[in-house]
Amino acid sequence: MLVVLAVNALPAIAGTPTAPMKVGIVGMVHGHIEGFLNKSALTPAGGILGRPDVELVGIVEPDQKLFDSYAARYHLAASMHFRSIQEMVAQAHPRAVLVFTAPSEHRRVVEECAALGVHVMVEKPLTITYEDALAIQKAAQRSNIHVLVDLETTWYPSTAEAFRMLKQGALGPIFKTVMRDGHEGPVKIHVQPEFLAFLNDPKQNGAGALYDFGCYGANLMTSLMDGEAPLSVYAVTKQLQPEYYPHVDDEAEIVLNYKNAVSIIQASWNWPFGVKQMDVYGRTGYAKVLGPQQVEVRKAKEAAGQIVDGAALTAPYDDPLHYMAAVLNGEIQEGDSLSSLKTNVIASEILDAARQSAQTGKAIKLPLEK
Repeated sequence: MLVVLAVNALPAIAGTPTAPMKVGIVGMVHGHIEGFLNKSALTPAGGILGRPDVELVGIVEPDQKLFDSYAARYHLAASMHFRSIQEMVAQAHPRAVLVFTAPSEHRRVVEECAALGVHVMVEKPLTITYEDALAIQKAAQRSNIHVLVDLETTWYPSTAEAFRMLKQGALGPIFKTVMRDGHEGPVKIHVQPEFLAFLNDPKQNGAGALYDFGCYGANLMTSLMDGEAPLSVYAVTKQLQPEYYPHVDDEAEIVLNYKNAVSIIQASWNWPFGVKQMDVYGRTGYAKVLGPQQVEVRKAKEAAGQIVDGAALTAPYDDPLHYMAAVLNGEIQEGDSLSSLKTNVIASEILDAARQSAQTGKAIKLPLEK
């Protein structure tokens, strides 16, 4: 997940169609930063260092060795390294900041950026408690900044196709979803040491797989339900690989109970391979997202499903940087979108309730106390 911030007092040229959007980075411990620095990782325009519409102007990272390792790999100038957000904003004037800290740091970063009038986009999840999510929302509203959240599945053509079919009535009214997200586990896929350190720490990550991958299902279902929160949340977590993850769960099953629907979220560090799948069941058909591109669709009275490719996404809905620029420039409204603060505050409430349910063995009713 990525955090982005923007300074309201910058000259009008910042972020205009003819000038690149100036961005800074806060934190480098979240492994998804690789996807934003790598020229070939983001599509269709490429990573942040390889595209004309974005200019990286500064990085705040307290670990000098970590900064140096990325600087050597991606040819980053030493002058780009700053000691604090305030120093970077004062000297480099980013319009936005992308945040790759541990999720536990998101509230502090957003509040500091809000005080400086800088917009924010965070790499998933929004944060690790509902209390922090509400504080982030309050800071954003008080300072009139945007806070967006980046999740990989937002930019899948298959996700957009499933949403389109549901919203156009092709599946009938929604009554059930099954979300499956995860991989073999951070140890087995060899994530960066600094990334593993916070994933394995409940104080920094909120939980294990429950937060790392449960956030996708909570985010997607909230948007599918047009911002409706569930009535209750029930969850079970397991430690199936305690030798690797002694302090956090590596398996989570979450059930969201709505007035007229139910969602089952399966978040796991135990899949035999990487999984990001979403089954959307309507009264007259289903759409099953099989991966980034493909969707299996079956309608009532059809003998079998058909696999189709989602249509190619177009800007500004094709990657997080295009989307962020469009929001900041007033070209689109975030509304109840997957990237919106509103959607992800509800997702944070769901995850907090799921953690409480797993700890108590009871279903947790929503809304949670504020």
